[in-house]
Amino acid sequence: MIVGTAGHIDHGKSTLVRALTGVDTDRLREEKERGISIELGYASLPLDDALDGGPVLGFVDVPGHERLVRTMVAGASGIEFALLVVAADDGVMPQTREHVAILDLLGVGAGAVAIAKADRVDAARVERVRAEIGALLAPTALCRASMFALDARDPGEAGVRALREHLVQAARAARARRSDAFFRLAVDRVFSLAGHGTIVTGTVHAGEVHVGDSLLAMPAGLPVRVRGLHAQNREASTGRLGQRCALNLAGIEKGALSRGDWIADARALVASTRIDVRLRVLGATRAPWPDWTPVHVHLGTARRTAHVVGLDDAGADGSRRVQLVCDAPICACAGDRFIVRDAQARTTLGGGVVLDADAPARRRRSAERLAQLDAIERMLAGDGVAALVRAAPSGMRLAELERRAGRVLAASDLGGDARALGGGTQRLVIGEANWQALRDAVVRVLDAHHAAAPDDAGIDRGRLRRIAVPTLADDAWRPIVDELLREGAIGCRGPWLHRPGHRIEPNEAERALAARIEPMLLAARFDPPWVRDLALQLGAHEDDVRRTLRKVAAQGRCHQVVRDLFYADACMRELADVLQGLAMCDGPVGAAAFRDAIGLGRKRAIQILEFFDRVGYTRRVRDAHVLRGDSGWIGERDVDAKEGMRIR
Repeated sequence: MIVGTAGHIDHGKSTLVRALTGVDTDRLREEKERGISIELGYASLPLDDALDGGPVLGFVDVPGHERLVRTMVAGASGIEFALLVVAADDGVMPQTREHVAILDLLGVGAGAVAIAKADRVDAARVERVRAEIGALLAPTALCRASMFALDARDPGEAGVRALREHLVQAARAARARRSDAFFRLAVDRVFSLAGHGTIVTGTVHAGEVHVGDSLLAMPAGLPVRVRGLHAQNREASTGRLGQRCALNLAGIEKGALSRGDWIADARALVASTRIDVRLRVLGATRAPWPDWTPVHVHLGTARRTAHVVGLDDAGADGSRRVQLVCDAPICACAGDRFIVRDAQARTTLGGGVVLDADAPARRRRSAERLAQLDAIERMLAGDGVAALVRAAPSGMRLAELERRAGRVLAASDLGGDARALGGGTQRLVIGEANWQALRDAVVRVLDAHHAAAPDDAGIDRGRLRRIAVPTLADDAWRPIVDELLREGAIGCRGPWLHRPGHRIEPNEAERALAARIEPMLLAARFDPPWVRDLALQLGAHEDDVRRTLRKVAAQGRCHQVVRDLFYADACMRELADVLQGLAMCDGPVGAAAFRDAIGLGRKRAIQILEFFDRVGYTRRVRDAHVLRGDSGWIGERDVDAKEGMRIR
């Protein structure tokens, strides 16, 4: 169990920790010279059965000066039990009140109060201070905290002994913790030791870590390996939630890490500059802050400058959902607590709980988005992830769902009305009702296209996505197409998707004419004859040639670039490969480069490029053409928007 001190400057927090543990947490020379805590201090108290796996009390001693509240917040992050220290001669002071407010905003509900320096005042004064503290704690989660009057200078004094026993009993009664959550440690100190390398210390916020584990340093995303670890100041092979741990990391230099970073399972966190939260403002006023109000955000051990953007109106309790737009990437998980402060006035403004640590920059106030936030709040209230699945009209990647839940999910977690599509890291989970709605949308688009263009083979899969579900990412669209094909809701002919009953079949005369035309198109390669020239060479009627070619094109065997100009499928794919090769080398492709590569005139090169734009193989950006990553023309290839083409 992690115990965090709180209280006004010079009320005896460090002295009390020393009396309880025998450890002096003031390690800096300046702290010893000035007699006050400046940095976070750490101590531990092994209990009698600690060697047999029993609990160990870990202490985080925080500074009490008003200028060091940001350091106090970093120390309070992750504590389970608050030890509020109030000097009997001073009573409740400004930082006492601010620390209590911070603990309440961080959701710390277990704690005790030490009325220090009780030997300096009479019993009546102690009782007045006790009443003052009771009134301060009454509206907070610490309202039931036990109080102990004591003299912290004497480790054997009755009050100190009673407090120590109270802490021991609280540690033994601490509830069992989940071990299947993704591991996260909030870094509060970084240093190096000769012969060992980089060491980080911090409080474990979730999960377990083992020697040899491969993790990530976030938000930078740097890979690290746990070479060794200490848990609660003892060498160990495993560290877990509720412990202070020191990790000896391989694969990273000390300078690459700092307070505010996380050492975490690769599946646990994503770096973002936008987080959606529920914010509670301290004080009597409930008026919402204007959008883009600047604040300092303290989350975990990190501190960021951010701007507040409102998402909805305040609730009955005065809290409000807002988006925090940070000046630098930050990491968090749903359910994490945070504090917002005014750095210039050195005041705590409020705090709350994280809802989404990777919030969108657009449509953040849309009805669909607010419904997703409602589902996240229901998940945090204990309803599970099924509500999240139902609130995602286009489904949600399993990896994203597990990141929000903070652990690996079983099939039973998803609910009985959800289906999983695809596999691997891109596996998609979608509710049955949402699946039927998405399926119907795709079918409606294809039916409308067949009605409007009965001679077309269908729609390219990338273009179909942009029409039917334009907000869906391509990697989420692929398993949906596969499932629609498996169900038989759609069919596929080359790069074209169509309804299963859609058929375009030439008659016997047209098949015979097509058999004569197709070798001519292949032989002409990049410069095929026009319909009128084909008709002259074959002695056929121009309308018959045109109608036949359109039906052959509907079957995917040739392609109409402009009216009356058709290319054989093999030749068009060869042109697509030429375009791909240019994109791999030079990025966006201009008409001049493509003209030179295929050896035709500028007008024909532009016609071919416009055809590729039309079918969804490319998109025009100013005077150049950029390959799309979701086109059926690409087949098993993938497009990197910055690097051109790469072959999967």
